Amino acid sequence: MRLRVLGSNGTYPTPGHPCSGYLVEADGTRVMLDAGPGTLAALQEALPDGRLDALVVTHAHPDHCSDVFHLFNFLRFGSETREGLPSFAPEGVADALAAFLGAGEGHAFHRAFVWQGVSAGDRGRVGGIDLAFAATQHQLPTLAVSLTAGGRRLVYSADTGPGGGLPALAAGADLLLCEATLQGDGEGWPYHLSAAAAGALARQAGVRRLLLTHLAPMLDPARSVAEAAEAFGGPVEWAVPGMEVEV
Repeated sequence: MRLRVLGSNGTYPTPGHPCSGYLVEADGTRVMLDAGPGTLAALQEALPDGRLDALVVTHAHPDHCSDVFHLFNFLRFGSETREGLPSFAPEGVADALAAFLGAGEGHAFHRAFVWQGVSAGDRGRVGGIDLAFAATQHQLPTLAVSLTAGGRRLVYSADTGPGGGLPALAAGADLLLCEATLQGDGEGWPYHLSAAAAGALARQAGVRRLLLTHLAPMLDPARSVAEAAEAFGGPVEWAVPGMEVEV
């Protein structure tokens, strides 16, 4: 299983740094995790043919889903048009996206994507990849995602505070791709993790490696990595856009 980072900024993109978006490939199956601003362009660099097998949107905040609109147009008007992309999201997300477009019954949006509403505890399969979902602690319904293929497992935190179902979902994972929006003690922010909290969670869950993402754009990633590494005691990296990681 291979992970490619399309973007990893939290909150808003900066030059060369799209927001949250990731490409997971295993056994010939390609899944896009989240579609924050700037990630469709990065996806086209990673996959010139643009052939996806599924899309997962973890929640409806725009730094995780706004490029769904551009992906919609890419599927319609790109060099290889297609319909029926299997797409997973918490209940209500697809309706909210469609409403923003004014996509009523019969609109092409409903042909481009085949949406499946998922909740905590749900499971699915796309090609050679098994999916599992857990609820996180965030301002609106948000799901962490586990992807398993070929005996390897990647867990993506989406956005979360220190509670929720992420620790249980991440238990024993080969790689935890975890949000680390904050630095220092992170007090007063119940819906996001500090780098140290991400490291502590990774240690608690017994994961093999930790990859930090969703850093606030004004922060120094080196400091975040150091704070997470001190709490984790294992390998920690920052999810730099364009990097590829073998899980």
